[in-house]
Amino acid sequence: MNKLNRKIEYSLMALKHMSTKRPGQLTSAKEVADSYHAPFDATARVMQIMAQKGVLHSEQGATGGYQIKKDLSKVTMYDLIQLIQGNTQIAKCMHKSDPCELRANCNIVSPVSNLNHKLNEFYKALSLQELLGQP
Repeated sequence: MNKLNRKIEYSLMALKHMSTKRPGQLTSAKEVADSYHAPFDATARVMQIMAQKGVLHSEQGATGGYQIKKDLSKVTMYDLIQLIQGNTQIAKCMHKSDPCELRANCNIVSPVSNLNHKLNEFYKALSLQELLGQP
């Protein structure tokens, strides 16, 4: 059904891991990947994206790493999905660039569109702080 993209999973793993650290303590992508047996390249990439988009702060160098920059109560699940994978739709008929070949005769375009809208509204109302169970 509606399943999370792996990149979103790695992003959430990294954020949850970093949220347990004391302020100013850095976390490397290797540390996150090793802790949860996640692929290093994918974990490093999503952490780089989150840093480029201002969710994380990165410090370069041998002792560098990442730390959470944004207040996770102000970042929603929708925001995370948008910055990691861009616009997402739950069904092919929602894609403007590659529409479903059945769309012209389909009787569920409107209900699927409504469901897509409701899911996005839910994600917009869910902060990462709430999702990750942080105080």
